[in-house]
Amino acid sequence: MLLIFGAGIWFILEAGSRLNRDRTLTSSESAPLHPSSSRANNPASDQTDIAGVLGENLRGPLSILLMQIIIIILVARFAGRLFLKIGQPPVIGEMIAGIMLGPSLLGVVSPQTMTFLFPASSMGTLQLLSQIGVILFMFVVGMELNAEQLREKAHAAIMISHASIVIPFFLGAALSLVIYSQFASAKTSFVAFALFMGIAMSITAFPVLARIIEERGMSRSYLGSTAIACAAVDDVTAWCILAVVIAIAQAAAIKAAILTIVLTLAFIAAMLFLLKPRLSGLIAKYVDQEKRSKGLVAGILAFVLASAWLTEVIGIHALFGAFLAGVVMPSVAGFRTFLREKLETFSSSALLPLFFAFTGLRTEINLLNDWNSWLMCAVIIAVAIAGKLVGSMLMARWTGMNWHDSFSIGVLMNTRGLMELVVLNIGYDLGILPARIFAIMVIMAIVTTSMAGPLLSWVKFREQNAERLPQSIGSVGDIE
Repeated sequence: MLLIFGAGIWFILEAGSRLNRDRTLTSSESAPLHPSSSRANNPASDQTDIAGVLGENLRGPLSILLMQIIIIILVARFAGRLFLKIGQPPVIGEMIAGIMLGPSLLGVVSPQTMTFLFPASSMGTLQLLSQIGVILFMFVVGMELNAEQLREKAHAAIMISHASIVIPFFLGAALSLVIYSQFASAKTSFVAFALFMGIAMSITAFPVLARIIEERGMSRSYLGSTAIACAAVDDVTAWCILAVVIAIAQAAAIKAAILTIVLTLAFIAAMLFLLKPRLSGLIAKYVDQEKRSKGLVAGILAFVLASAWLTEVIGIHALFGAFLAGVVMPSVAGFRTFLREKLETFSSSALLPLFFAFTGLRTEINLLNDWNSWLMCAVIIAVAIAGKLVGSMLMARWTGMNWHDSFSIGVLMNTRGLMELVVLNIGYDLGILPARIFAIMVIMAIVTTSMAGPLLSWVKFREQNAERLPQSIGSVGDIE
């Protein structure tokens, strides 16, 4: 059967090729002879054509994107595991991997390689794909908020989290008075620049903090649960403030800003008070039916993207809608765990590294090419630590915690991680943060996040020594 039909197809193609030759002869008689027509009988030109075709295929948009994804995932996984072995969260390694692939390292070592791997024409596609990853990540972050935990630790959580926002926000805005004229772009107003510097100083990386607490076995301790509650309140408050800041920064007039804020409040109210109470009953019908799980996940994905789209249209940012979509998800019958297992693995391992790489491609540390820029970088890091770590520590001490726990709370609240990069990229896209201050703030995010592990280990060492000292004194007394 194959031979018969194969022969038939061969005869059809032969007959069709004669038609093609007839058309070629007719067109060649009517058109003047071109010098390039001699390539038909030239083997060297055939090899050149083959290499040209392969090169053209290699530079196609889809080929470039697939090559970028492969390289980014491999480098991010390697760096994440390397930093995990030295006691740092993998997110630090992934952040640094993104910078390594950008102009700060690869662009210096081999500019041709960087241009080949990440041509300017591909940046738009890479950015859009990375934004999808961050949208899914923010949805998972919203689902990780535990309302019961917030109620139990309400007093300490509200006091500490608000201090960890107000103090660094004030210091960031005050610092803008010093750096605005030198570091801000000419098109950026002082109000937008100062507000964004304030909110960039106020962010806490809730997912990174939760993972640090879990890895150190602090989840069920008073300190761990309080820190998670503080970070959750901090996250919600900071994102609401960020929505207002974006509305003010993007609006051309005060009326537009007011309209955006009113629509944002209406959206929040509709999600929390109209939609959330109804979702539990609606989703409970589908949770126990395995056959409908795929349809349920597809519906939830559509809901997340619709929420993100609405907030983007309102004039804030798509990430806020995705975050709020996660907050309103019901916790019945382990539904949040089910969704997290479905979405988090793919978004964290495949799409989030694209966001780190895209941020790294924007980060030009080479712009800090004088002592003044590095001095300002050190000042910004010091202000960030003073506002977040010291502010949270003092407020925790005021609520009745001992100094060790207060300092640990400050250290945990000082971790900025991925959430800081999200805010910085928003400011960069809006044109509020120029390239040099963007690079400085990325360095600040890496430094403040990498501090958490060593400082927590130091606090634990001090606590153990403090416990051993009375015991050793008691044993000496017994001998005497």
